[in-house]
Amino acid sequence: MLEIRHFSKTYSGGKRAVDDLNLTVEAGSIYGFIGHNGAGKTTTLRSAAGILGFEEGDILIDGHSVKGEPVAAKQVTAFIPDNPDLYDFLTGIGYLTFIADLYGIPKEQRQTLIAKYGDAFELTGALGSPVAGYSHGMKQKLALISALIRQPKLLILDEPFVGLDPLASHLLKGYLHELCQAGSAVFFSTHVLEVAQKLCDHIAIIKDGRLIESGRTADVVGNSSLEDVFLELAQQDGENGEA
Repeated sequence: MLEIRHFSKTYSGGKRAVDDLNLTVEAGSIYGFIGHNGAGKTTTLRSAAGILGFEEGDILIDGHSVKGEPVAAKQVTAFIPDNPDLYDFLTGIGYLTFIADLYGIPKEQRQTLIAKYGDAFELTGALGSPVAGYSHGMKQKLALISALIRQPKLLILDEPFVGLDPLASHLLKGYLHELCQAGSAVFFSTHVLEVAQKLCDHIAIIKDGRLIESGRTADVVGNSSLEDVFLELAQQDGENGEA
């Protein structure tokens, strides 16, 4: 569903944020993307979502090149950043209607899905209010609902559990599994390693823009914990870099 081929990104000033990244996310998979701050996670996610341009390598979503077929790639992708920037002048339902219109979601289907997710995330009562009055957590929930009603083939999330209460986090985990069972894929970054270990069937660890480990979560973790593996790999990679 997502194929990253020799992707590199260098910002103006010469900072190389990502260096020759190769990664494949299969349909039906929940793939965790792990790394320290500044490791290149957000750069990769934003490039895959078609928000950040790049020159080196390519990224394919459901067979569509993000660079060569940007509209086709975006039609099957939903992206939620760590700090959603929504239209504050719209009401919650106005924003969801805008998204549904943009992606051609049939009226009956959108109504059913908005009711389902709005009730589950306890946001239905606030959908008639302007987004400007929403808390960070409420905006995060609205952004999640806007992505879920689209039932995307690929859902890309940057730190999706930040700002969510325990109930919303629990619900989100269930909906991610639900999406994947329907044949979609999820690719997300997180600092919460315990959640990643329990939720993801695949894990990739990135450091200083380079992939240092990837594979099935059970194979990467073994008899240890993801936190232990992450810290050990990061330390080994640092020693190798010094050498």
